[in-house]
Amino acid sequence: MKNLRILISGKVQGVFFRASARSEAKAQNIVGFAKNLPDGDVLIEAMGEDESLEKFLKWCNRGPMMADVVSVKTEEIPLGDSTSFDINY
Repeated sequence: MKNLRILISGKVQGVFFRASARSEAKAQNIVGFAKNLPDGDVLIEAMGEDESLEKFLKWCNRGPMMADVVSVKTEEIPLGDSTSFDINY
């Protein structure tokens, strides 16, 4: 089990990135959250098993249909206590 902080840059706001990330996270049994940042990036914290996180990161690199992902940066962080995947506002 790992917890990752994922920073996604590009055209990732206004394209349903957070809602799509929640759907993908649920499909991969990942908990955490997705949040828009003021600079136009999306921040995701995702906690799950290694294989699930690998699949989720592959999705993050392309995002939903209208997104244009330029970069994805990840760092491992301490395990959290999330029990679902939420969209933070």
